[in-house]
Amino acid sequence: MKRFKTGAMSFGSISEEAHEALAIAMNRLGGKSNSGEGGENPKRYTVDENGDLRSSAIKQMASGRFGAKSHYLVNAKELQIKMAQGAKPGEGGQLPAKKVYPWVADVRGSTPGVDLISPPPHHDIYSIEDLAQLIHDLKNANRDARVTVKLVAKSGVGTIAAGVAKGNADVISVVGYDGGTGASPKTSIKHAGLPWELGLSEAHQTLMMNGLRDRVILETDGKLMTGKDVVMAALLGAEEYGFATAPLVVIGCVMMRVCHMDTCPVGVATQNPELRKKFTGDPDHVVNYMKFIAEEVREIMAELGFRTMDEMVGRTDVLQVSDRAHSHWKAKHLDVSTLLYQPEGTRIHRVEQDHQLDRSLDMKQILPKVEHAIKHGEQIEASFAIKNTDRVTGTIVGSEISKLYGEKGLPEDTVKLNFTGSAGQSFGAFIPSGMTMKVTGDANDYVGKGLSGGKLIVRAPKETTIDPGNNVIAGNVSFYGASSGEAYIHGYAGERFAVRNSGANIVVEGVGDHGCEYMTGGRVVILGNVGKNFAAGMSGGIAYVKPDDIETFKKRCNTELIQFENITDQEEIEELKQIIANHYYYTNSEKAALTLQNWNDEIERIVKVIPTDYKRMVEQIKYYENQGLSTDDARYEAFMAKKEDKMTVTTDQQETLIK
Repeated sequence: MKRFKTGAMSFGSISEEAHEALAIAMNRLGGKSNSGEGGENPKRYTVDENGDLRSSAIKQMASGRFGAKSHYLVNAKELQIKMAQGAKPGEGGQLPAKKVYPWVADVRGSTPGVDLISPPPHHDIYSIEDLAQLIHDLKNANRDARVTVKLVAKSGVGTIAAGVAKGNADVISVVGYDGGTGASPKTSIKHAGLPWELGLSEAHQTLMMNGLRDRVILETDGKLMTGKDVVMAALLGAEEYGFATAPLVVIGCVMMRVCHMDTCPVGVATQNPELRKKFTGDPDHVVNYMKFIAEEVREIMAELGFRTMDEMVGRTDVLQVSDRAHSHWKAKHLDVSTLLYQPEGTRIHRVEQDHQLDRSLDMKQILPKVEHAIKHGEQIEASFAIKNTDRVTGTIVGSEISKLYGEKGLPEDTVKLNFTGSAGQSFGAFIPSGMTMKVTGDANDYVGKGLSGGKLIVRAPKETTIDPGNNVIAGNVSFYGASSGEAYIHGYAGERFAVRNSGANIVVEGVGDHGCEYMTGGRVVILGNVGKNFAAGMSGGIAYVKPDDIETFKKRCNTELIQFENITDQEEIEELKQIIANHYYYTNSEKAALTLQNWNDEIERIVKVIPTDYKRMVEQIKYYENQGLSTDDARYEAFMAKKEDKMTVTTDQQETLIK
């Protein structure tokens, strides 16, 4: 049963009751359920009194990075990088505003009642080398978990799978088009994607012919429904098997195809509290279903003469084209010989990937020095030299904190790590609360990826002869998917800065193209210029930008979802001043010093960038709070007003009422 998995079904797309039922069932069986990309409530990581565990064994790392914090990652047995979805390849995803209830927003790090967009690509993956880096990042974030890469069936997927195997993935999942919930667009369901059989056979054969098949486990899914489907998948090369549609039906789904509308009549694909009461699914139903699948597999294996699943993998020689196909007017012209081709070589996984964790700076130097302090919650400060081959520095140490102290982490500055030199890729990725990492020098790409409450400082050396505020000090895709914490960058950062930031406060002195894309929360302060396409898809959070020329800056912004404002609220002005003062304290930045010295003049030059829908929801929540409601109740009432199109108070009226 350990070879059986559920397909990815995110919290937000389906109800928490349905999500938990699937997780409980698969944990009882020794299989694995997949969280999907919506994050997971940390309450599910604790074993229930009856011994059930509601945590999904597979945690997904998708392009939206929703809820992908250090604590989320350490509570996984498998971490899956979703490169695409079989039912809508290359399209990304969107959770409509009317399904972003407050509890969904909490898990995803966003605002209730505001659309959530998953970008079509991962913004830190533009090559196989980038993918290999993310695989390495995740392996550092959880050394005990396997790392899976999810691909979709397409012509050429074999070549991609070979690259993924060389990138040190432990598992490759090749999925077909014939799955997915009703949340996928109908045009995609009907017209996009290919059958899993085609993608699986190509990937299996290509890996074998390139001597890579023994390095990875091959998995497939795409509406597997019966034991016969599992046997077919095994014969074509798969060792593990994913089910999604069938388990959903078993727990009550009636295939209404209204998942995106939040009107599911059986409480499976809805967040509506009243409709969720209609959910009658039972984990035992899924357990029984999976046991029947296993029994049918055993019966077919006995007919074919196989004793184990491993013996059956890749044995296409036992498959025959049926007589019916030969006589069919259309099917008789099909040539399936390439589908059934059987290369020579190893057909199953034999060799574990070498992730080289023992050679990392964390394992060789940092962890031995700070491990005792972490276990006892004691303060410690240590200094190290760092070079650009030292990748993912701090992440293993951070994972140890998350294992011991959960999402809360440790008190601020408990573990202070100082580095001198040039930091390699993914410096400080996923570090939790309690960790402070400062590098004096510069840093490569992916600084602070998935920042989970920690503090990062990248500053120029005092003896530098260049102007730090007008030179690049951090690489591309810094703070992608940051969820909380703070960071101070003493200079420019590269392209795609703070993409999908959902809660971190970050100061930088200039960024390249595509800054703050898809942000849903947090604050980004930019004491300098930005590149083109700034704030594209930004649906939450606030950016404060002090460009050389305001009109030029506005022309570089993607204004589809945002608006520009002057900063007039005194409390907000003081908060911004404090953030910039912190930047000066940590980096000795000349730009920060100049801004603070001439504060009354400089504040006039700072442009506030805020998403329009986000602003309306925040003000609606404040309005209800001023009516005497608690914060939680105010968030729910504001969400329901948005959902039912009853936000009758205009923005101007709200501002008057708030004042």
